[in-house]
Amino acid sequence: MVPESLDSLRKVFERNPLRIDEAREAGQKVVGHYCLYSPMEMAVAAGAIPVSLCGTRHDSVSRAEEVLPRTLCPLIKSSFGFALLNSCHYLASSDLVVADTTCDGKKKMYELLGRMKEMHILQLPQNQDPETAGPYWEDQFERLRGKMRQKFQVPMTDEDLRRAIKLLNEERRALKNLYDLSKNPRPPYTGLELLEIGFKTSFLPSKKEAVEYLEALYQDGLEMIEEGRSPVAGGAMRLILTGVPLGMGSHKVLKLAEDLGAVVVVSDNCTGYKKTALFMDEEAPPLAEMAARYLKLPCAVMSPNPGRYERLRELAGEFKADGVIDLVWQGCQPFATEAYSVRDFVQKELGLPYLMLETDYSESDLAPLTLRLEAFLSR
Repeated sequence: MVPESLDSLRKVFERNPLRIDEAREAGQKVVGHYCLYSPMEMAVAAGAIPVSLCGTRHDSVSRAEEVLPRTLCPLIKSSFGFALLNSCHYLASSDLVVADTTCDGKKKMYELLGRMKEMHILQLPQNQDPETAGPYWEDQFERLRGKMRQKFQVPMTDEDLRRAIKLLNEERRALKNLYDLSKNPRPPYTGLELLEIGFKTSFLPSKKEAVEYLEALYQDGLEMIEEGRSPVAGGAMRLILTGVPLGMGSHKVLKLAEDLGAVVVVSDNCTGYKKTALFMDEEAPPLAEMAARYLKLPCAVMSPNPGRYERLRELAGEFKADGVIDLVWQGCQPFATEAYSVRDFVQKELGLPYLMLETDYSESDLAPLTLRLEAFLSR
């Protein structure tokens, strides 16, 4: 039985475009974001609505391939295809798009997207050294604040930023509490349901409303645990899904694994559990604190990227994982290259089974993916 809070979230999500239109008619601005490195606190401090942007569906890829190389990853092609088709209401509604240079493919795509939408590009450093990259990254955040001050004609004081940090901390805490319910032997939500929740709350026009939904879902989950109710069968193989970001529409590997009887207890990616690693000191100088926290995010574009391995070790223990699936989008060179060292770490350091799956958004490879997953889960 679906919890009432999840059913309610699904219904309100369908009304999101209308609610954003109503907010814009009332004078509120919208800021679109493509990546976790782009700080939503800035938009909140400017009084704008921060929204995630579309890029997880296959139906926009073919249109993008009329312009972009077919060898680019599906996330880039899907995002740009939505822009060409003008079929992402969140992008169309954005007064400003904030993006960052996480890979070469995205950088060049953003140049083309900049012909259609006003954009601000954060030039992401390629390492996480606090002494060299830290001041540079903080300057990038200061430049973003300057852009929003000019664009939206707002002061965006340090106090505004502190209030935004407090609100986003509340959202991350609520999200982490919900995700951590999967540490139970029989989680109250499947991995696919948690993906859906994280995905849909990221599009809500009100962060306070997102917190309320996450807290209600957490309470429903606690109640399910107390009553011994779970959609997960006893003895199901507990998986960590690491690697590239995914969302509703690009969830086929997660769904296949759970259809075959496993449960994804944690998604270690920037659309999943990584979000919960951004808690900030609400009393610290806000710009420096934000820059330092965001710079620590463990992404394959960073060289080196030790945080990813430290995180996998923590998650494997806390969630009592039985295996790791490393998901890589075709054409994503950073994650594909890093898969070699992730495999060694998982197998040799953690002593867990490891499976790397490289795929795209289409369903053309469902049969071979199923065979590989069946073999992996039968170990």
